[in-house]
Amino acid sequence: MILGQDAGLLLGDDLLGWLVLAMGAAMVAGNAMALLRPPQERQEGDLEQAPAARSIVMIVIGALAAVWALASMAAS
Repeated sequence: MILGQDAGLLLGDDLLGWLVLAMGAAMVAGNAMALLRPPQERQEGDLEQAPAARSIVMIVIGALAAVWALASMAAS
C-alpha cells in the first residue's frame, strides 16, 4: 500500500452492521446451545442448567440485533 492512498474501510461502509450482526448471532447461538445442551462435566459452583428466563431474553435481544443489522445493510 502506498502512503497517502485511501485504502477504504474493512468490510466497506457496513462495518457497524456486520459487527452488530455477528454479536447478535453469537448471542442467539450461545444462549440457545446453553439451553439445549448444558455441559456434561461441571465444576463446583456451576449451575446444572442455564437460567431459562435470562437465556430467552438474551436470545430475543440477539435476534432483534441481527434482524436490525440485516435490515440496515439491505436498505443501504
